[in-house]
Amino acid sequence: MKKQVLDTHTFLWFINESADLSSKALKMIEDPEASTFVSIASFWEMAIKFKLGKLELRMPVSKLFENLSGNGFRLLPISFQDTLVISTSPTHHADPFDRMIIAQAITNQSTIITRDKAFCQYEVKVEW
Repeated sequence: MKKQVLDTHTFLWFINESADLSSKALKMIEDPEASTFVSIASFWEMAIKFKLGKLELRMPVSKLFENLSGNGFRLLPISFQDTLVISTSPTHHADPFDRMIIAQAITNQSTIITRDKAFCQYEVKVEW
């Protein structure tokens, strides 16, 4: 089974039906044969950025999680193995949330669905 992790912006654009989401990304997310995950790091990132006024949301932070299971996505927890991957990976990407998502995708042998080209600097499959 295909495993894929949504980057934070990908998750937000999907649940908000944004035109910014590529047609390929949309097709991948809606693929019934794929297991789609959203990292707990994404929820942490959204909560922090919302609190700092750097992220506008169309719903309360408390409702974001409902969109996870409501769309058939699964929560991807952070494991100790993920932290080991981060400790040995180069710091091509400055965002710690993105580096965690990359580490999780590496650990779980998953594709990351993201528009962020910096992800391609890591040994992980990226689609957009």
